[in-house]
Amino acid sequence: MILRSPAERKQLLDDRGLIAIVGASSNPLRPSYFVFRYLLTHGFAAYPVNPAYRDVDGVRCFPTLAAFAAELRPPDVVDVFRKAADAPQVTREAIQAGAKAIWFQYGVINQEAIQTADAAGLAVVVDRCMKVEHARFAGGLTVTGMNSGVISAKRRLMGAR
Repeated sequence: MILRSPAERKQLLDDRGLIAIVGASSNPLRPSYFVFRYLLTHGFAAYPVNPAYRDVDGVRCFPTLAAFAAELRPPDVVDVFRKAADAPQVTREAIQAGAKAIWFQYGVINQEAIQTADAAGLAVVVDRCMKVEHARFAGGLTVTGMNSGVISAKRRLMGAR
């Protein structure tokens, strides 16, 4: 089922399941690293999946989703940080690993992968960021994606409050 409504995405995040982040990076400048660190610091059980690393910030990195599922258990959510062309293969691996949901990050849009996941009964989120959605639901962002502080391009006058 494709999760289109905010309430559906919120419910998936509220379940706080086991998350496999496919394509996680140890480079702090990469979005996959930032999302991984965010999820960890907000109480999620998130693990990186990337054959290029042994660990990311001291958290064991699994080479494949199959290895992840064999050692821990099937992931509740597979968060995909891969090129859209790689999404069908990641989707097939997620299904084989017994995942319940797949979350395609910003720009990871592949109709074959979406249809395959939907047909297999996975909950599917497309072209959304797990971190941004969580922050929005937790009150850290407004609907525009900015934090709830005052934001303006105008300079404050000296002495103005």
